[in-house]
Amino acid sequence: MLYTDYDHPPYRPPSEAGSLLLRVTRGCPWNQCTFCSMYKDTSFERRPLDEIFQDIETARRIYGAGPRTVFIGDSNSLVLAPETLAKILGHLYEHFPATERVTSYARSRTLCKKSIDELRLIRQAGLTRLHVGLETGNPELLKEIKKGATPEQMVEGCLRAKEAGFEVSLYVLAGIGGEEKWQQHADGTAAVLNQVDPHFIRIRTYVPTPYSPLWDSVQNGSFQLASAETILREQRRLVEWLNVTSQYLSDHISNYVPVYGKLPDDKSSMLQTIDKALDDLQQDTRYREVLEQKRYLTRL
Repeated sequence: MLYTDYDHPPYRPPSEAGSLLLRVTRGCPWNQCTFCSMYKDTSFERRPLDEIFQDIETARRIYGAGPRTVFIGDSNSLVLAPETLAKILGHLYEHFPATERVTSYARSRTLCKKSIDELRLIRQAGLTRLHVGLETGNPELLKEIKKGATPEQMVEGCLRAKEAGFEVSLYVLAGIGGEEKWQQHADGTAAVLNQVDPHFIRIRTYVPTPYSPLWDSVQNGSFQLASAETILREQRRLVEWLNVTSQYLSDHISNYVPVYGKLPDDKSSMLQTIDKALDDLQQDTRYREVLEQKRYLTRL
């Protein structure tokens, strides 16, 4: 039998590649970030509970009890009422009782609006990890990319999530300051990360994608893409200034160099990895060409 009504979310973090995907909203309630081309053809909506329950039941028939991890889409499931989300999670665990991890994207502004009791209700219902797009901690750049949050709101939202018991995974967008503002990007981002001390720091390198405002700025020359060397220097500065106990991950195809480690223990080896890449850039023309090809990715 074919389950033609089963609704799949179109986007998920790389770390959720093996997860069951459950869509509770469609699109993004913010959808204004200048670097992003996701959800541009999707109007935001909250899916009816009966549709979501049907998807859970259909997924059980398709996959059995096998999936141990679940990702809830689309962009910001915490816009749902806490009681609604708790009902969805209850139905999910009823049909997949062996589930070990349930994660979702979340916006810091949304986390700021929820009370600690509301966040704890969602956490106790079984949502375990939140993926939050920080992108940058610099206030000027946050305004330029229309992220819709200040550094202070980024910190407050993530600290509230941690207090409620969630694992917090923060995303940093390397190169979003372009060739000119890489230092302020690195410094501001380190400042926010040091205040939050998230469980995970995940690095993504900015790659211009069609149908996003920043793509147009790149094409007309008003935004100068950071070179591979600049992005590596930016990442080095970020790592050097971090004072956290986070897991630092470079788990995305867009990144120039795979830098991984548990901070602070692995900071020295992480810096050595970046320094070697910078040295190779100076000495090996072919290596530079290979890294520079990354900027021509248009689909990630």
